[in-house]
Order: sequence, then structure tokens, then C-alpha cells
Amino acid sequence: MTALTIAGLTLREAMRRRVVWALLALTVVLLALSGWGFSKLVGLDTELGTMTSGEARLVASIMLNLILFGLSLIAAIGTAFLAGPTLSGEVESGQALALLARPVRRSAVLFGKWLGLVAFGSCYIVLAGLGEVLVVRATVGYWPPSPATGLALLAAQTVVLLTLALLLSSVVSPMASGIISVGLFGATWVAGVVGGLGGALGNEGVERVGTVSRILLPTDGLWRGAMNAFQDPFALVQMGPGEGGFPFLSEGPLAPAYLVWAAVWVAVFWGLTALSFQRRDI
Repeated sequence: MTALTIAGLTLREAMRRRVVWALLALTVVLLALSGWGFSKLVGLDTELGTMTSGEARLVASIMLNLILFGLSLIAAIGTAFLAGPTLSGEVESGQALALLARPVRRSAVLFGKWLGLVAFGSCYIVLAGLGEVLVVRATVGYWPPSPATGLALLAAQTVVLLTLALLLSSVVSPMASGIISVGLFGATWVAGVVGGLGGALGNEGVERVGTVSRILLPTDGLWRGAMNAFQDPFALVQMGPGEGGFPFLSEGPLAPAYLVWAAVWVAVFWGLTALSFQRRDI
């Protein structure tokens, strides 16, 4: 019950932070701009007549993945900079001391804070992603093959990143933990793109860069699974050979073993966070 209480307090505190309003503003702007862009896509198809229905679906599919990557980046920045002050900030300000002076285990406090951030980050990315899918449906008429799976994988990506941010916030300052988390998120995505190019060019050494990065930090692997759930099933056929080098198309769904690895990764890093928080002087 203590963990659930702390989760509720963490969620309430997160909603009061200015970063949340910044997230909402960025999301509204992105949804509005994407709606305008997709409406122009329909006009282009009608006026010039240069796009077949299959080509229009392909472009809509790619643009949807592009915009959802923007939303996932916004979620990454928001959760990373919420996780830091939630743990490290309270330790530095002395607020954690008032709570831990009571007979409350540190692991329960940590789990409650993690659970609250998971609820916030997952709800944000699911609602924002669903809003974007509905925008595409209303403007272009395109509906992804597996939107529920895609949204679930985007939420899992957010969970992975905030778990990493919590671990970093237990050893460094809130600002540093946020910067490092977002930097690793971007670096892993770039490594995934480089690996895709290596696969498309038949270079196994370069392709291995993406594989290793997805194992070390599962955010890019989960993102690629989400892309596959949102994209047109015939997109890879229409793009032709060498599509693996394109950053907003995925070659196939995630293997169950990778999902298990992502869950194990979160559990291991949460355990490391609990160990670090337990040993930290407050």
C-alpha cells in the first residue's frame, strides 16, 4: 500500500511540473502540424494524380512513423527530465529524508516513484500516439495494421528510458541524468540506423553496431517493433531491395525473445537502481 501511495503522490507531483505543460504544448503543435501535412498529402494526390492508392498508403505509413518518432522523442525528453528531480532532486533538497525517517523501506519508495512515472509516461505516449493515429485516419483514411501493439511497444520504450534515467539520477545530478538519458536514447537510434545501412549494404561489421546497441539499450529495438506495427504491410515490397537502410521502415515484428530481454533489462536496471539508492547517504 505504501508503494501505491507514493506512486499516486509521484504522479500528482509530475502533473504539477512545468515540463508537463511543455510536453502538452509540443504534442498539440505536432498533432496540428501533422494534420495539416496529411491534408496536403491528400490534396497532392488529387490535384497532380501522380500517386497511386498504394503509393499514398506508403507515404502515409512512412510519415506516421516519422511523426510517432517525434512523439517518442518528446516522451523521452519529458520522462528523462521528470525522473531526475523525482529521485536525485528530492535527495539533494532533503525531502527524501523526511519520508525515509519513517518506517518506510527505500525499495518501497523507489518502486512507488518508478510506478508513478511509468503510469505517467505510458499514458502520455499511448494517448498522444492514439491521437496521431486518429489524425491520420481522419485526413488520409489510413489505419495501421496493429495500432494496439505499436502503442504498447512505444509505452515499453518509455519504461526502459525512465528506468535508465532513475538509475542515473541515483548517482548524478538531476540535470546530468536527463541529458545522459536523452543522449543515449539518440545515440542508440543513430546506431540502429547505421546498422540498418550496414545490413542493406551487406556489411556485417557495420550491421553489428545496430544489433549490439539494441541489446545494450532496448529503446531502438522496441521502436523498430512499433514501426512495424504501424507501417503498411506492403511497404517493404513497394520500397524494393535495400529498404533496411531506411530509418522509418522496419523489416519485421519483434521476436518474443527480444521482448523477454527488454523485460529482463528493466528488472536488472531497476535492481541496480535500488542497490544504488540503498547505499546512498541521505
